[in-house]
Amino acid sequence: MNFIEINDITDPELEIFSRYSEVQLYHLNEPENGVFIAESANVVLRALEDDYEPVKILVEKERIDTEGKQVFEAVIRKFGEEFLDSLPVYTAGREIVTLLTGYKLVRGLWTVFRRKDPVGLTDFLKDKSRIVLLYDVVNPTNVGAIIRSAAALGMDGALLTYASVDPLTRRSARVSMGTVFKLPWTKVRKKDPSGLGLLDLLGDSGFTTAAMALTTDTVPVDHPDLKNAGKLAVILGTEGYGLPDEIINASDHRIMIPMHHGVDSLNVAAASAVCFYELMKNT
Repeated sequence: MNFIEINDITDPELEIFSRYSEVQLYHLNEPENGVFIAESANVVLRALEDDYEPVKILVEKERIDTEGKQVFEAVIRKFGEEFLDSLPVYTAGREIVTLLTGYKLVRGLWTVFRRKDPVGLTDFLKDKSRIVLLYDVVNPTNVGAIIRSAAALGMDGALLTYASVDPLTRRSARVSMGTVFKLPWTKVRKKDPSGLGLLDLLGDSGFTTAAMALTTDTVPVDHPDLKNAGKLAVILGTEGYGLPDEIINASDHRIMIPMHHGVDSLNVAAASAVCFYELMKNT
C-alpha cells in the first residue's frame, strides 16, 4: 500500500481535495476527460463497481481498517494489487482531514476518479423508453434525489440540459447514494440542440414529452395516454421557477400530481418520485 502521511495540508499534491472547485475538476486535464471527487465509502464503492478509475484516495487514519479496507479490496478486485500499490493513499487524523477538506459532517474517505467518455445524445436515446429530462435543475441535492428516485423506480435514464448541475458533483453523488453511477445519464453539450430544438430531437427519436406544470390543460400522472406511450420523456423544471412557458407549451402533455389542503405543488425531487412510481406501476 502506498500510504502517504499528511503533515502539511498546503502540500500541492493535496490541492485537488481542498482548492479545486467542481468546475475546475470537470475541466482538469483538458482536452482529456476531467475528474470528480466521491465522498464516503458507500459512494466510492458504487463508483468502483461501475469501473470508474481512482486517481488518489484520502482516508482518515481511524477508518483505514474499516471503510478504507472495503475500498482497498474493491480496488484490487477491479484493477489488481499492483494498481493499488501505485495508487497514492493520503492519510491523517480527523482534525487534519477536516482542515484539508473543509467538511465536518462527511466522514471517512474521499476518492478522486477519472471521468468516463461522455455519451452522445443519439446513443443515449436509442435504447431508452422511459427517461426524465432535468431542465436547468441547478440544485445538486435535487439532482441527486431525482436520479436516485429514477433508478429505484425503474426509469431507463436521465437527460440533463447544459445548465443543469453535473450529477457527479460531490453533493449530487452523495445524495443519490451512488446511483449516479448506476442509472444511465448524459448532459446536453453546448453544441447539442437546446430549448425547443431538444424537444424536437426527442420527438424525432419517438418520445412523447410530458412536462410537469400547473396549467389549465394538465392531466394526472397516471393518465392512460402516458402509461401507454411507447417512449416517454418526463420533463422537470428547476425549483421555484419551474419550466419555461415555451417548453411547457411545446410538450405533448402537461401533467400534474393532484394536491390537497391548498398545497399547489411538491418539491421537484418529491414530485419526481411520485411521478416515476405512477408511470412505472404495473409495467
